[in-house]
Amino acid sequence: MTASAETRTVAAGRVDLRAVAVFLTVTFGASWLIASPLWFSGRGLATPGATLLLGAMMVSPSLGVLAVRLTVQRGRRLTEGTGLGGTGFRRWWRWGLLGWLAPLPLALLALGLATAVGVYHPDLAHLSGLTAALGPLPVSPWVLVAAQLAQVLVVGWVDVIPALGEEWGWRGWLLPELLPWGEWPAMVVIGVVWGLWHAPVLLLGYNYPLEGPAVRLLLMVAFCVVLSVLFGWLRLRSESVWPAAIAHGFLNAAAGSALLFSTAGQPVDNATTGLLGWTGWLVLAAAFLGVTAVVRHAR
Repeated sequence: MTASAETRTVAAGRVDLRAVAVFLTVTFGASWLIASPLWFSGRGLATPGATLLLGAMMVSPSLGVLAVRLTVQRGRRLTEGTGLGGTGFRRWWRWGLLGWLAPLPLALLALGLATAVGVYHPDLAHLSGLTAALGPLPVSPWVLVAAQLAQVLVVGWVDVIPALGEEWGWRGWLLPELLPWGEWPAMVVIGVVWGLWHAPVLLLGYNYPLEGPAVRLLLMVAFCVVLSVLFGWLRLRSESVWPAAIAHGFLNAAAGSALLFSTAGQPVDNATTGLLGWTGWLVLAAAFLGVTAVVRHAR
């Protein structure tokens, strides 16, 4: 990996534990506060407006950055060292293109692997899961599937905005701050923290509804560690937070692909299937190794 001159300067110093503590306190506190209506309503994720609350939660890491820059780092500009500007579009657009185009094919490859190892049983003949969910369709289900997959490449841009709310905190601010520990330790630590940050909704059944609460947390931590390496690599290579935000947004948009090919009456287990499951982690890891090898060879 290659850090920018700015992040190398940070890495040469020490981790500001007080700033990190303020960031994490505000980030975690805000996430629990925003998610609290889901707990108090008694209806959990079925609470009206739950989708809006989930989106609002994604802003909490940015609130953590604001809190740090208004308190223990008052002398620094808001965007300084956070990857929001500086290098310009010409420096990072290729990495942003990768973040845009890679998630959907990786999601489909993950489904292929899950099918090959027998943990996912798609109904490619009738797409019965899709037709059962939507009822009679005026067109072939495959037409709808193709439209949905194509739509991911467009609608994902809407998901980039809330994704930036997270990425500005995790990869924009926190990653450079933890670089004195080393790139890999910093990314792994952020992955663990990021996974635990999802607790307010994970404990209500989010992402891994077929698993128990403790298993959901463990699965999310593992998934976030994998993503933290991928997004962290994009952040350091591009010297910008935007490619990580784009990749994050489009990965979220592609995450539901398994439902398009599912078999009626057989719920999809996200612990094993799709990018959220262990088969997806293997695909993401293989893609990371492949891309880094190509980049290293091209240098």
